[in-house]
Amino acid sequence: MTRTPPSSRTSTHRIRRPLVVGLMAVLAAIVVTLGHPLLKPSSDSDSATGSGSAMPGRSSSVRPPAPSLPDRAPPDSSQQDRRGTLDEADGVVPDGVTVLDDDVPAVANLDADLLAALRRAAPEAADDGVAFTVNSGWRSPEYQNQLLRKAVSQYGSEAEAARWVATATTSPHVSGDAVDIGPDAATAWLAEHGAAYGLCRIYRNEPWHFELRTDAPDRGCPRTYADPTQDPRMRP
Repeated sequence: MTRTPPSSRTSTHRIRRPLVVGLMAVLAAIVVTLGHPLLKPSSDSDSATGSGSAMPGRSSSVRPPAPSLPDRAPPDSSQQDRRGTLDEADGVVPDGVTVLDDDVPAVANLDADLLAALRRAAPEAADDGVAFTVNSGWRSPEYQNQLLRKAVSQYGSEAEAARWVATATTSPHVSGDAVDIGPDAATAWLAEHGAAYGLCRIYRNEPWHFELRTDAPDRGCPRTYADPTQDPRMRP
């Protein structure tokens, strides 16, 4: 086996060392001048965290703002259209209406005897610090049908909805023979004193619903039904 003389190996090392040092210097110069992309933190890694917080040493302003979301879902257009076809002329009641508001159809279209009884009772209630507010009175058939559709949607079936809302052909609101009174102080006052004026609760599940019973001043109000499904008038 032939060995390279020591003097020959030493000269080779002396030749290679300057060459390596020179190449490293050139590479360093290129990195400094252009910037090595691998040495920079990737902006994609920020968004991948999903945390919304900025990386240390970097401004959070580089992160694009999160999209704003609506506070609530837009209204259902079909329901909005149906509501748009109904107004006070159909019996929709504005806030603060009383039994004295003749310019509101929900009041003006009530049965004349029922309205007269309410107006006789109202001043007596006022002396006790109680005011009658009309939450609902006369309703058009269209309004009643809308209320029934909503009740079916809310309660899940026609049978359950019937406990709260009658059909347009059976509802005493459509005929002007019923009124829904509020607030609670007014319904409590009428429950105690209404019979003297012929004003009676009809359903136990609707303490706000009153109708006229002309014999109530002498005989008292009749026994209440549990709900409208127990009322013979509601049966087709």
